[in-house]
Amino acid sequence: VQLVESGGGLVQPGGSLRLSCAASGFTFSSYAMSWYRQAPGKEREFVATITSDGGTTNYKHSVKGQFTISRDNANNPVELQMNSPKHEDTAVYFCKDGFLGSWGQGTQVTVSS
Repeated sequence: VQLVESGGGLVQPGGSLRLSCAASGFTFSSYAMSWYRQAPGKEREFVATITSDGGTTNYKHSVKGQFTISRDNANNPVELQMNSPKHEDTAVYFCKDGFLGSWGQGTQVTVSS
């Protein structure tokens, strides 16, 4: 299993950023996928998850209505659209597969003016 995140960077508060995770090594369309994040000095925490068919999503309460998780089972990526991020959303963002629970290497998101 290989998960490769991309799309991180510096974003201003109130801006937007779209993260992407390309997965390989398993039948992507058969498993749920999730995003987690880890801020400096803190434990890794759940952000969002999406079922294998994309029909159901769940979010950490503080990002609900702000972030959107989506997937394209034809072309593989699972994405996280971050709208109006706040300073406290600064973290390394990881995707996790529902097959083996593998992690990608993460992508840094910094929210700063």
